[in-house]
This record gives sequence, structure tokens and C-alpha cells, in this order.
Amino acid sequence: MSKLKKEDIKQEVFDLYDDYAHSKIGRRQFVERLSLYAVGSVTVGSLLSFMTPNYTDTITVPKDHPSLQSDYITYDSPKGGGTIKGLLSLPKDISKKVPGVIVVHENRGLNPYIEDVGRRTALDGFISLAPDALTPLGGYPGNDDDGRTMQKKRDRNEMLEDFIAAFEYLKKHPNCNGKIGVVGFCFGGWISNMMAVKLDDLAAAVPFYGRQPNDEDAAKIKAPLLLQYAELDKRVNAGWEAFEKVLKANEIVHTAHFYPNVNHGFHNNTTPRYDKKAATLAWERTIAFFKEHLG
Repeated sequence: MSKLKKEDIKQEVFDLYDDYAHSKIGRRQFVERLSLYAVGSVTVGSLLSFMTPNYTDTITVPKDHPSLQSDYITYDSPKGGGTIKGLLSLPKDISKKVPGVIVVHENRGLNPYIEDVGRRTALDGFISLAPDALTPLGGYPGNDDDGRTMQKKRDRNEMLEDFIAAFEYLKKHPNCNGKIGVVGFCFGGWISNMMAVKLDDLAAAVPFYGRQPNDEDAAKIKAPLLLQYAELDKRVNAGWEAFEKVLKANEIVHTAHFYPNVNHGFHNNTTPRYDKKAATLAWERTIAFFKEHLG
């Protein structure tokens, strides 16, 4: 059998995976419904394997990259989970203080993809901190299914406090110039939006396909926003019209991009939802935005 390609997969399968990845259906239901799309030589097993994240062949910046210092640290989060672990990455041999970026994971903890994004951010000249909100439960368990189950056990507002505490930690880091931005994906997109609500001194926020705050909270935002959306992501995009109205009414600096013909999760290069063209452009815009607003 020839290897499956993204073009071979119906959009309904991607929508089904989105429901599964966001815990609207369980693994058993996901597998059962996949059988509807198993035709001819395309088996349920091959579909399941194709849709499952590949963390082996997708790392873009290795852990031992010669231009980076990248190590796990812990910091205090008294209003959140207590003590939180995170991956701290920064350029080697920096001669001056640099801006900071908090990198916020999806709804499954600090997996290899998000660690890789943290190192990518550092490679572009920032000091990045990618926390693991699953730390109080033992940390990312090594697979996304268990990670999602664990993250559902935590209160999302307490997790928000963990990322606010990461902001405070990074702001005081001796290699940081005190200007901090945030980038987050899915759940992390919501966290990015909410950090902009809660922190008057946040310098920039880049939510990727993140749920929007309510109108009252949105009106409190002071940080400039770069909002990255997927055209096919009906679930998240449903909240955009109301959010945009509040941003405009309160003259909050923002730019929104809707990437055509791509799914929620298009930046994540470990699953077939990944779209290289859109992901590359979105990341180029993210780094340019941070350089503009963080100095």
C-alpha cells in the first residue's frame, strides 16, 4: 500500500480529529468514526497512525543546538500550581539583555513540539520560557492522550496563574531586558489572550487559534495583539466577530490573519493538520511582531 498523503484525507477526518483532540469525543468513538472513512486499502489503523502526532522526525531545533542554552528550571506559582517546571532557552554568549517570550502549550502539557517552539524562539534572539501546566500532576506524561486527560483535571484559571507567574519569573531574569511577550497555541492561545487581559505590562501577545475573552475582559487589553486564525476552524472563529468589535471600540492595537484552507493546529508540524506555507508565514510574522514590540 502506498503511503497516505494529506491530500488523501477528507476534511471530515480532520474535523473528527479536532473533536478528539479537544476531548469532545473519546478515543474509542474517534476510532469507531474513523472506520467510516476506511475505504479500500485505507484502513482504520493507517488513518489512526497518520493522524497521530509524530514527535520523532519533526524536531527543527535539537536539544543540544550549539547556539543555545536550553534547560529545565522551576519557578514559584503561589496562586496556581505551586512549583512549576518549564524549559528555559536562550542564545549562548549573549552580550546584552534580550526580550523574553512565554511559550504556552496546547491542552496536553509541555510536549516535544512546544519545547521545539521554545528553542525556535530563542534561536531568533529571545529568552523563552515554556512552562508545563501539568507539573502539579507529575508533568507531561510522554503522550498526548494522557496529557489531555491530566490537563482536564486542573482548573484553567489556576493554570492561567502559572503562566502569569512565568511572566514574572522571566521579567526578573538577569538576561532579560524586562520586555515580555507571549505566544500560545489552542489552549495556549486562550492563555495568551487572557494574559493580555490580566497584565498591563505585557508587551505583545500572539494567540494562535485561541478562544477569545468575553467582552468585559477584552476591553481591558492594553498589549498589541497579533491574532493567528485558521480559515477552516469554525469552532474558534465563531468568537471572532464579537472580539473584533470590542477591540475596535476600545482602540486596542491588533492585526488578525486568517490563513486560507488550513485547519486548527496548522502550525503544529507533528500532525497532518500542519500546513508548511501557512505555518512558515505565521511564524515569520510572529517573530517580526515580537521584534517590533519587544525591542
